[in-house]
Parts: sequence; structure tokens; C-alpha cells
Amino acid sequence: MKFAFSTLGVPGLPVPDVVRLAAAQGYHGVELRAHPEEPVHPGLGAAERAEVAAEFEAGGVEILGLAGYPRVAAPGDDAAVDREIRELLELAGALGASFVRVFPGADPRRPAPEGDAVAARRLAAVAGHAADLGVRVLLETHDSHRTGADVLRVLGPVGHRWIGALWDVMHTWLGGEQPPETFAALSPYLGYVQVKDIASADDTTPLPLGAGALPLAECVEVLTRHGWDGWLCWEYEKRWYEAAAPLPDLLGPGREHLARLLTESA
Repeated sequence: MKFAFSTLGVPGLPVPDVVRLAAAQGYHGVELRAHPEEPVHPGLGAAERAEVAAEFEAGGVEILGLAGYPRVAAPGDDAAVDREIRELLELAGALGASFVRVFPGADPRRPAPEGDAVAARRLAAVAGHAADLGVRVLLETHDSHRTGADVLRVLGPVGHRWIGALWDVMHTWLGGEQPPETFAALSPYLGYVQVKDIASADDTTPLPLGAGALPLAECVEVLTRHGWDGWLCWEYEKRWYEAAAPLPDLLGPGREHLARLLTESA
């Protein structure tokens, strides 16, 4: 498996510094948070996009994906969501990224099948564009659809290989789903896996990998046992928890922890 980290853990860090940090700490790739407050976002022009791609290529670090914020199951106009996803896809294509992340975001006050249908319709509408660009759209296990079973209700009806799933291990755990259950639901669609650690369901402040309650060893064991050989991306949510320890000092030990889990599960 390959290791990446999300720039959510180093908010606002300039691209050259992100590349140097990833290379120095032995990470194969980076997930870029695609938000206007970050250096990389859909508002970049062609020259800026080319410069970002060149920085990563020169540093020998892959751009795994773009963590975007479209909410595909949310109420409202399809056109706005469609435009947001397509802008992410165009940016990812220009940067050479393999994936873009979207959220569910269904209204919890409305029946679940309604949100499922909205999400499936919107994802199906962008599938052809994703295929043309060679970039997969991944629906994250998050908010209204935090388990693999929840996400499967959307992806099954879409039935397109360029529309897949992003497994966030915290949300499936908070949803009461065990790693084997999540993998069984998402394996035909799985793009990559976001790993992290927290103290408890009541305290989601990010911790170093292995220092908290999340079943990381079980997740890696399940993936290894089934021969899955994709990306593990550490999403350390420093952006939302200012008091959390700085990520750069944790990256080396975090990579070593993941490597140990892989060795132990082999």
C-alpha cells in the first residue's frame, strides 16, 4: 500500500513546503484540501495549475486527490452541485490527481431514500465527465451517510466505475459499523482509505496514529487479507482543532505505525 497525508493537517502551507514535507517524511502522496483558503482550489488559473503539478512532479510526490466540498445529497438545485463537481474534476485533471472527494450532506429531516436518489442522480450526471478526464469521484463515508452500508445505497444504483467510495475510518466506527462490514459494502467501489485516530466518540480531537480508539489495525488487516493494495491517507484534522499537536512532527512516526500494521497483518 502507499501512504499519503491530507493538507487539512497543515492548513495554508505553501505547495513547495507541502512537497518537501511529504518527501522528507517518506510519504508517496498528498491529498490536497481544495478550498479557497488553501493554496490549491478551483479558482487557480492554467499557469498556476501547471506550476503546482510541476512542483509535485519535481519532488517525486503524487497528488492523490482533491478533498472537495460538494454535498451531493443536499436539497437544492442540481446545477450548482454539478458545476462544483465538474470544476473539481477539471482541476484534478490538470494536476494529474486520481480522485476528487465529495460529501453526502443529506437533510436528516427528510426520508433517507430521497437523499439517496438525489445523490445517485447527481453522481451519475458527472460520471461521463469523470471518465473523460480519468479522475474518479469518491463519495466519503461522512455526515448523513457515515457507514459503508449508507454509501452503498447511493453507489449501487449509479453503477459506474468512475464513481466510487472513500472510506473514512472514523465515521464508519462512529456509525457502529465494523471494518469487515465496511469493506464488504465498499470493496467494489473503494478508491482509498482515510485513516486517523481520536480518543473517543465524545472527543474527536486528532491524535497520533495508534494513540486513540479507532480500529486501525483491524482496518489494515481486513484490507490486507482481501488483497487490497491502494492508498492509506492520514487525515489529521488540525484545521478544526487548533490545540492539536502540529502534524509535521507526527508524520514520521505515523508512517512507521502504518508500516508496522501492514507488516503485522501480512
